[in-house]
Amino acid sequence: MSKKKPVYRVMDRIGRVLIPKELRDAADMSFGDIIRIEVQKGAVTAKKVDIIDVDDHSPDARDAYVFAAVKAMDKEIRLSLAARLLELLEKDK
Repeated sequence: MSKKKPVYRVMDRIGRVLIPKELRDAADMSFGDIIRIEVQKGAVTAKKVDIIDVDDHSPDARDAYVFAAVKAMDKEIRLSLAARLLELLEKDK
């Protein structure tokens, strides 16, 4: 088995690094997936996960959970939810 060459990317001003499509495909990562990012033995790792740790109540974990839940819903349910959310936003004005 041949070893693949490493991929290098430059981090932008706010800390973002683009994961190349071929790496996302190899890791089965796509838009809306929950990606756990952590430091292990001095290296930053990114792993697709299906669930979030139950004890993590951070805003990022909450947002990722909600987005993943909405992504898994049928289109009609997502549209209904979007309409209800728009109604809530209108009431907050």
